[in-house]
Amino acid sequence: MKYAFFPGCAVHASAKEYGMSCKAISKVLGIELIEIPEWNCCGSIDAIYAHNPVLSISLSARNLSLAEKMGTDVITLCSACFFTLSRANKLMHEDPKLKGQVDNVLGNLKLNYNGEIKVRHFLDVLLNDVGLEKISENVKVPLKELRVAPYYGCLLVRPPEIANFDEPEHPTSMDKLMEVLGATNVNYLDKTRCCGASLIVTKERIALEMTKNLLLTAKNAEADCIVTACPMCHFNLDAMQKDVESTFDVDINLPVLYITQVIGIAFGLNVKELGLNRNCVSPMKLLSKLKI
Repeated sequence: MKYAFFPGCAVHASAKEYGMSCKAISKVLGIELIEIPEWNCCGSIDAIYAHNPVLSISLSARNLSLAEKMGTDVITLCSACFFTLSRANKLMHEDPKLKGQVDNVLGNLKLNYNGEIKVRHFLDVLLNDVGLEKISENVKVPLKELRVAPYYGCLLVRPPEIANFDEPEHPTSMDKLMEVLGATNVNYLDKTRCCGASLIVTKERIALEMTKNLLLTAKNAEADCIVTACPMCHFNLDAMQKDVESTFDVDINLPVLYITQVIGIAFGLNVKELGLNRNCVSPMKLLSKLKI
């Protein structure tokens, strides 16, 4: 299984552990991720789209045109990148005028995009290309001691016309994945609610309160950890957790792991190879529970 890999900005910076753990489990599962050469930011900041939609779509289109040359679908780890690239792909298929404007921009770069590839999230590939059976076959450390809270957030499964590999309001893909790893999923209300996203930059207290509500709901459901597939969600829930605790005088201490890290633990991979030492909220109590 070979794919054009769009890492996005976060995976090369604040979310390096996501990329590390993705590569580690991909080796086990026979997934070949070939990074798109000279990729650029997808333009995920909504302000760019609001200011100049054509140039915003052109940022994504440049990546898609480079991937199209590779002759395979685009895979990304980031929910925001997944949405942004997918939106650009959809709009260019549906709006001939916009497609023409984007073609002019790409023409200046001596590029073109024919719209012959798909944009997919890595979670989609794990479930529908690799399959739960193969993942289950590689489990060396069943996670039967762990109670996990799968967190989907806003853009992994919505809007349905873009993210069409799961149900938008009642998603189960991550839950199924955790089950084959041996973990127990907990039911909690906030699994598809927004974590605050980039509001953390402009309206920090509001974003922190949104994050607090989500973290406490998962903790009150007796989850040992939250599992996510998005660098922005992970940043708010993990890196900003201490700020949540100090701002609202609450004690949370709830580890937040990427899906790839959890899979890697179940595969028996080295914790440093999975980047678990980079998580802000220490996952050591989880590893101790699993006798790792």
